[in-house]
Amino acid sequence: MLLPTFPGPAPLLLIAGAALAGACLALIAEPVIRRVLPRLAGSTSARQLAVMAATTAAVSMLLAWRFGSAPELPAYVLLGVFAVQLARIDIAHHLLPNRLVGPLLVAGLALLSVAAWFQGSAGDVLRGAAGSGILFFFYLFLALTSRNGLGMGDVKLAAPLGLYLGYLGWTQLFYGGAFAFVAGGLTSVILMLKNRGNKPQEVAYGPSMLAAGLAVILLLP
Repeated sequence: MLLPTFPGPAPLLLIAGAALAGACLALIAEPVIRRVLPRLAGSTSARQLAVMAATTAAVSMLLAWRFGSAPELPAYVLLGVFAVQLARIDIAHHLLPNRLVGPLLVAGLALLSVAAWFQGSAGDVLRGAAGSGILFFFYLFLALTSRNGLGMGDVKLAAPLGLYLGYLGWTQLFYGGAFAFVAGGLTSVILMLKNRGNKPQEVAYGPSMLAAGLAVILLLP
């Protein structure tokens, strides 16, 4: 069976537009998050804002290269915007807020449903919904049965991540879920070695999960 191929190279204008949109959404997200989640409020320097905007722009640019003008592009750019913000919050506060994870799942499902409708591929959305449930319960099982430090925020993040991975295929779901778990474990080991063999009290698994998921989305056809 032939593997699906990447779409042709996206026009430079589309890639530039996606990068600009990502940067603007990152700048908009900062005050919105401070208003919705006041307990996370804090002074954000111009340098930090620039780093967030540049990172989101880079992720959006890569996603535009990956998807081209496909109708799924807005959904995956949204994932990129949320991923950068969630990673930042998890690193700083060891928290993945429900008020961000929930909207990511709902908005992602809505945008991917529209994309599937345009392409006449309802099966992709159904597979994505199934992937959301599978990855959620897989991480719930890990959180309840292992001592690797997975929190309920990580479990809940698995739901939208499974949606986006499952929409693309079972292969993406498998590798995305597996690599996310492995990346989180490696992060824990690195921190343990850094702390002279003492197991760290808290490990932010969210950034590892999101990075692994985005890597699979970008690299697997």
